[in-house]
Amino acid sequence: MTSYSLRNASPAKTRADVVVVGVLQDPKGATLAPGGEEVAKAYGRKLRPLLSTLGVTGKAGEVVKVPTGDTLTSPLLVLVGLGKEASHPAVRRAAGAAARAVTNAATAAIALPAEGPEAVRAVTEGWILGGYRYTSYKNDANDDAPGEVLLLTGQARKSAVVTAFEQAQVVAKAVAGTRDWVNTPPGDLTPPKFADAVAAATKELTKGRGAPKVGIRVIEEAELAELGCGGILGVGAGSDAPPRLVELTYAPKGATKHLALVGKGITFDSGGLTIKPAQSMDTMKCDMAGAAAVVQATFAIAELGLPVKVTCYAPMAENMVSGSATRPGDVLKMYGGKTVEVLNTDAEGRLVLADAIVRATEQKPDVIIDVATLTGAMVVALGDRVAGVLGSQEVVDDVLAAAETAGEEMWPMPIPESMQERIKSSKIADVAQHDWVRWGGGLFAAAFLREFTAGLPWAHLDIAGPAFNSGGAWGHTTPGGTGSAVATLVDYARTLAG
Repeated sequence: MTSYSLRNASPAKTRADVVVVGVLQDPKGATLAPGGEEVAKAYGRKLRPLLSTLGVTGKAGEVVKVPTGDTLTSPLLVLVGLGKEASHPAVRRAAGAAARAVTNAATAAIALPAEGPEAVRAVTEGWILGGYRYTSYKNDANDDAPGEVLLLTGQARKSAVVTAFEQAQVVAKAVAGTRDWVNTPPGDLTPPKFADAVAAATKELTKGRGAPKVGIRVIEEAELAELGCGGILGVGAGSDAPPRLVELTYAPKGATKHLALVGKGITFDSGGLTIKPAQSMDTMKCDMAGAAAVVQATFAIAELGLPVKVTCYAPMAENMVSGSATRPGDVLKMYGGKTVEVLNTDAEGRLVLADAIVRATEQKPDVIIDVATLTGAMVVALGDRVAGVLGSQEVVDDVLAAAETAGEEMWPMPIPESMQERIKSSKIADVAQHDWVRWGGGLFAAAFLREFTAGLPWAHLDIAGPAFNSGGAWGHTTPGGTGSAVATLVDYARTLAG
């Protein structure tokens, strides 16, 4: 287990096995970033020729290791590229890249730009998340991360910096917890097992004196039937692992705002009878990333003690193929009574979300935010690193502002009026779940969800692209589950709480 601490010390004189310094791109050659001034002073005139000889450019993600001899107290210097400027996103990504490069060291000192609370937060979150590894199923996994990490900053004793440092660790833990659940093989995280995992995590969070109070209710299939949750039951009908709806409540004294979070929890998506191509199923264990994100964000909000009430809804189902599976052409009666004609069983996420969103509206929250790996259409539109945000304009604007602070890439998308005609196109039900028109599938899905929001302020985060990284590590993003949207939700709650 790695310990983290703040220290006001010179990176040139700190006793650590490794010292990490940032490098900036410059037309005249790479230069050390703020935080590395003492290192530059120690090398003096030798620094620029050394950087040139080693081919250091300062481009984002570049990592170069340099034995220091007697130049620094630490025997190894790690240079990590920031790009052209030391922005908070650049620092966060650089810290993540450095964390993966520093192995087999007892102590690491980080001297990246860290003046001010936001910069300290960026370094802390970047380092912790960049060094994340999922090794639960590896027999030969070795923990070669440093046992102690020192974050060097001249503001180490300022209360705002200390608070930012401590809160960053809470948020990073929530993101890592989301990654753990997303990375778990789907056979080991069926809806009942996922619900049990959330219950166990809630128990761990709330135990002991002074722990936050988070209530939990797990609704099983018999009660879902009594409530009339036709969307959740319809999606889960083809699986022998029955669906669940997990509801969390965090209600601190003095809270004046109420935030409802809803997350899609499809623990595996085969596409149902509208079955996916084989190669499209490889990553479908990640289809519960939205549920994992809203649950972990709720935990973080509670652990931070933010003065905002949160009700969290995680509908969980496994979309499988069997004789009992929902058929294209079936009509489902949703929670609240609205009927939906199912025309594509691979557009199942919106069905489980609809039930949960209606449940959320009954509590009359100030805002509803849903998070879901909802549509491939959004990936086509925005790529695999950017989430789409749709809904009430004022909520969308605030979510985008929170995402910028959190260092997550999100982009606003519209819900054109023409979508209303498409979702009302069913001849036999209140709304159509899908219409097979190729264009604007992500916008159609958002328009469908809006039908269940009771007109309350609402935003929909489609994280189908950034929720799972199928490639190699970059910045503070590691392969597999990414924990997308957790940090944004926490920052949104901070803003809502005032």
